[in-house]
Amino acid sequence: MMIRTALLSLAMATPAVAETPLPFDLGGAYTLTNQHGERYTQADPDGKPQLLFFGYVNCQEICSAVFPMMAEVVNEIDAQGMDITPVMITVDPVRDTVDTMGPKLAEHHPDFVGLTGTEAELQVAYDAYSIEKEEVFVDPEFGPVYAHGSFVYLLDAEGKFLTLVPPIVTPQQAADIVAKYTKDLS
Repeated sequence: MMIRTALLSLAMATPAVAETPLPFDLGGAYTLTNQHGERYTQADPDGKPQLLFFGYVNCQEICSAVFPMMAEVVNEIDAQGMDITPVMITVDPVRDTVDTMGPKLAEHHPDFVGLTGTEAELQVAYDAYSIEKEEVFVDPEFGPVYAHGSFVYLLDAEGKFLTLVPPIVTPQQAADIVAKYTKDLS
């Protein structure tokens, strides 16, 4: 609960606070499966930094705001001559499958990577980032609705956690945070 409180405080703060080191470690190794059926670890196979988000493609709440923001950040970073990979780890592996994730994520950005796996494989990633998920109700139109994290994590190419990108900042502010941490990584 202490980690969740610290993350919430950080996300509600100004972007400058997002640049302050966290008083605890986040991140770690995981192996999941991407939307092409390939195994994917925390390390980007193309050697690019990553924007990581835990969500699901049918989410009509925070995900519907975060996915477009992540896409805009990727485009802005690209315009600055740097590359970054947007990544979503699902909290809904029943519906977010190898066959279903790709097209929905590509609507936001063609480089979006969707990751799924067994409950045990996903739990490793959830634990590394202190992610809690819970089905809160079933929407008659969209199916299960989950409570889940809303933070965007910036990782280096090896998958090491660099900082949080608060989901409440503008895409330009988020891109500025990403650029600050990644300009020397390219």
